[in-house]
Amino acid sequence: MNTPVPTFTQRPRIAIVGGGPGGLTLAALLERHGWTSAVFDADTAADARDQGGTLDLHPNEGQVALAKAGLLDAFMAVARHDDQEERLLDPATAAVLREEIPEPGTGQRPEIDRLVLRRLLLDAIAPGTVRWGARVREVVDHPAGGHGLRLDDGLAGPFDLVVGADGAWSRVRRALTPVMPIYTGVTFVEFWLSEVDQRHPALARLVGHGTMFALGDGKGVIAQRNGGGTIRAYAAFHRELSADERTGIPATIDRAEVLARFEGWAVPLRALIAEADRLAAVRPIMALPPSLDWAARAGLTVIGDAAHVMPPLGTGVNLAMLDAAELGEALVAADEWEAGVAAFESAMLARARRVSLECQQGFSDMFGVGGAQRAQDLAPR
Repeated sequence: MNTPVPTFTQRPRIAIVGGGPGGLTLAALLERHGWTSAVFDADTAADARDQGGTLDLHPNEGQVALAKAGLLDAFMAVARHDDQEERLLDPATAAVLREEIPEPGTGQRPEIDRLVLRRLLLDAIAPGTVRWGARVREVVDHPAGGHGLRLDDGLAGPFDLVVGADGAWSRVRRALTPVMPIYTGVTFVEFWLSEVDQRHPALARLVGHGTMFALGDGKGVIAQRNGGGTIRAYAAFHRELSADERTGIPATIDRAEVLARFEGWAVPLRALIAEADRLAAVRPIMALPPSLDWAARAGLTVIGDAAHVMPPLGTGVNLAMLDAAELGEALVAADEWEAGVAAFESAMLARARRVSLECQQGFSDMFGVGGAQRAQDLAPR
């Protein structure tokens, strides 16, 4: 049976707020089906800022989304298939407690740097689809009907459908619910090491080709191999937010303060902090309540972190891309696009509740009392 496809006059005017993996996956899938959209992103250019750590795209989530957008082969061609190792180290000795090293060609979760993924997705959509430097401040009613986007330089629109793919502090979500993310009590401090095979060979061997983590006493040192001979290391620990942070001002933390929190840890693990080229960012880990729901509002929905930000256990981007693919398919397949959005949103929220509960429990296990033993129990065998 052929799937009914709406005629051109039935197609909504679509705005996607956020040019991250979720927003661009949606734009790419829509374009593949002959639909157009307008993407608004606050970045001044695709490569205007660092996009964060490396990603492993899961076969049943991120890779499914890329396949639906016709981009799986392109992803496989640029992904790092050799960086899928995972190892858990003892925090006091740096001895390997557990590790998984896939046989060549058998790994199912190849890695890709975020900027490489962004470029891959951008190549799949028409030039001009993304409006760079367009910071959305608010979703408003448009004088001509439908929704408008209040930007720093004026009003964009009208749009029949606005999709918020704008992250944890989503402006689109605020038009649906006043609920905001809550601090988990754990902060990740990010460090970068470059040219590691030449300049830090011992640390390169410690981390291996993939992800390394050591956990204990509610703290952790996590490191990821990235492309270009770089490693991103994260020192994770419990701390109170400062008064400035509670008003949205980013925190600054001295390297010595971070090292002091890991007194007594193995020298090689502390070296990931001490020898890093620079302290790149201080990231308080936030999460939305797993039970989050909202009353449906015509022409508005959110995906990814805007809908269900969770602690960083490898699910965020994968779920955002899967959300995007399922929303795109719901739009192009439904006789009435509004019904497609409603059906998608209901299924997305049900999945998000389940995954968020699992993710928050896993995060609590990792950074609670006995975290190292729990991590060893959960690590791949």
